Amino acid sequence: MVQVVQTSLPTTSSSLLDGLNPPQREAVLHRGPALLIVAGAGSGKTRVLTHRIASLLETREAWPSQVLAITFTNKAAGEMRERVRQLVGHASDGMWISTFHSACVRILRREAEVFGYASGFTIYDSGDTRALLKRIIKEHEADVLGFSVANAGARISKLKNELVDAETFSREVNLADPKEAMFLTIFREYTRTLQAANAFDFDDLIAQTVYLFRAFPHVAEPYRRRFRHILVDEYQDTNHAQYALIRELTKPAQNLPGASLTVVGDSDQSIYAFRGADIRNIVEFEQDFPQARVVLLEQNYRSTQTILDAANAVIANNFDRKPKNLFTADGPGAKITGFTGYSGHDEAQFVADEIEQLHRDGTEYREVAVFYRTNAQTRALEEILIRSAVPYRILGGTKFYERAEIKDAMAYLISVANPADALAVRRILNTPKRGIGPATETQLASFAERNGITFRAALRHAKEIGFGPKVAKAITDLSDLLDEATAMTAPPEPDMAPIPVFDVLKLLMQKSGYIDVLRASRDPQDEARMENVEELLAVTKEFQRNNPDGQLIDFLTETALVAAADELDDSSGTVSLMTLHTAKGLEFKAVFLTGIEEDLLPHRMSANEPGGAAEERRLFYVGITRARERLYLSLAMTRNSYGETSVSAPSRFLAEVPADLIEWRQSPGMTGPGAGGRVAGSLAWGSSSASGAGAAAERPKADWGANRVTGRVRDNGDLELAPGDRIRHDDFGEGRVSAVTGVAAKRIAEVQFDTAGRKRLLIKVAPITKL
Repeated sequence: MVQVVQTSLPTTSSSLLDGLNPPQREAVLHRGPALLIVAGAGSGKTRVLTHRIASLLETREAWPSQVLAITFTNKAAGEMRERVRQLVGHASDGMWISTFHSACVRILRREAEVFGYASGFTIYDSGDTRALLKRIIKEHEADVLGFSVANAGARISKLKNELVDAETFSREVNLADPKEAMFLTIFREYTRTLQAANAFDFDDLIAQTVYLFRAFPHVAEPYRRRFRHILVDEYQDTNHAQYALIRELTKPAQNLPGASLTVVGDSDQSIYAFRGADIRNIVEFEQDFPQARVVLLEQNYRSTQTILDAANAVIANNFDRKPKNLFTADGPGAKITGFTGYSGHDEAQFVADEIEQLHRDGTEYREVAVFYRTNAQTRALEEILIRSAVPYRILGGTKFYERAEIKDAMAYLISVANPADALAVRRILNTPKRGIGPATETQLASFAERNGITFRAALRHAKEIGFGPKVAKAITDLSDLLDEATAMTAPPEPDMAPIPVFDVLKLLMQKSGYIDVLRASRDPQDEARMENVEELLAVTKEFQRNNPDGQLIDFLTETALVAAADELDDSSGTVSLMTLHTAKGLEFKAVFLTGIEEDLLPHRMSANEPGGAAEERRLFYVGITRARERLYLSLAMTRNSYGETSVSAPSRFLAEVPADLIEWRQSPGMTGPGAGGRVAGSLAWGSSSASGAGAAAERPKADWGANRVTGRVRDNGDLELAPGDRIRHDDFGEGRVSAVTGVAAKRIAEVQFDTAGRKRLLIKVAPITKL
């Protein structure tokens, strides 16, 4: 970019600067080619970005059409758009405020024909990608070499995010390796099928835009000249393709004087390496843009100082970061509550009990969230929450647009909008049942390939191919229905509104018989499916209200870009359960971080990845900083996984939280002497500390029998138990051992207590005596 020598600029009005702290003001007012805003969690970055945009417009350094603001989720983009509108009014309508993917789709819709695609291309979601890869792997019998949809899809995605296409990969691959040669075949076939279907997958949206700009400079130049002020949120989460896109739009030779790039991010919150995010993009920003100004936002407007002190202490153990210290003017707040349970069920019961207490004290359920590292942890949580009548919902489960009936309905619409998309047409070929089997589908596909026509076009030749009268009529009826719907979606005459998407979908659902089949069914699940289809019809109505001139392809684009993090509905009266990765960007009054144990957080797989432990620490940091007022950290002595009980160790990250910030509690069966049957803590850390990124291989030594009140450490290591033995437990009373499993320190006793029921005890530390 070109350095601008700044003399005197029009002054930004005080109303735009009111309420901003000094670093925020500096970020809003700075003028120059590049600005990096290092925004700590809860530091008001969205406010800074929106006020910076308003300042540029107010001082007439930018027209609305010259602003491109990029976020990572539709929800964040919508929030930013609304805030900018409040500041500048309808001038915001001329700006591009969107996600990376939405911006690229907008460009590709305009320019795709330049490199051989039709503007009505389909966007394949993860389900479409899986279906396509499943067929390719089956056709080539690649499963024999160990290929699965998951591993092939992940590798293709990784390569695309690194801007490596199939042909580039073919020049690098070792074809003497049968497995590598097969992967190349899969990659090529996947690419070829997408192109033939006039379709892009999610990774293509950005990668293909970069290819477009690089291959056709005359296409890129108008965008470079137009977007003189580019602002990118969550820059630490950008992958190589997204980074390359920003570099293409900010090429020095094409940018006019006065152009600027503003990026906002926090290396401490970079947690998406598994998606290709490259933390170097933000760490090395000043190397990429030597004239960049760096502004540090450290004042937090979300959490209490106690929560921030814990977060600061944990993240300080990571290297390769810009030092910062989050602080707030709102006071220390409540201490963090720690809990150690015997099992995952004990932990879940604690969570449910505390949520109920919070609710009784006035906290709404929607203000509470429970985070976990892996989805497997939800089983115990769900069981206990259901039993405790705590309303909850899981974010990141089966999403609305991934449900089978919604995929069916959308496939009908896609078959109309993009006749080249064979995947969509094949999905609806026998949905609902029309008596069209796999053999018929294969014959249609072969006819299409032999004659160089689309799968949908082959439907018109059902009689010619030689199918029986009943099958031929079913295929022809479907073809006629798709043709009828296509005619409805033809570009309208000037000054005429397009046929509403609602009318198109209603026609397809009724004439195909899809709705009739669901209505006739007595299966309660089909009733729910019917309700979902009706909900989709309602979505089309809402789309038309918001987009009076919107056409079918616009609706398909909007629904294809719905992100997982956009599911959260603030009006819902339920507790939110989600993974720590999903929690990014959200905040709650009370947060429970569960499973803070070695092999869960940090996850055992992180040991195999460079920088893995540091990223897991950042994930813990992100979880901590989602809490506004109350934070709970919980862990369990034992967990059931794949039918086996394993003994857990406290996470090394707990040793990094200052002890005076946490008040510890325990399962009743772990208590020793102490008021109210509760003790102050349950963790005794050995002298070998695992704090610090350099100690990734070390684990904190823990003894689950430690008691901070008495200093007593219980060790039943020599105690031998066998089925039939009678024991006495300090809390549960007398009982009989029914089974003993495990070895050495991991021996577990199943005990049927006379009054307390069946319990599983870790023999080494349980407060028990053999009778």
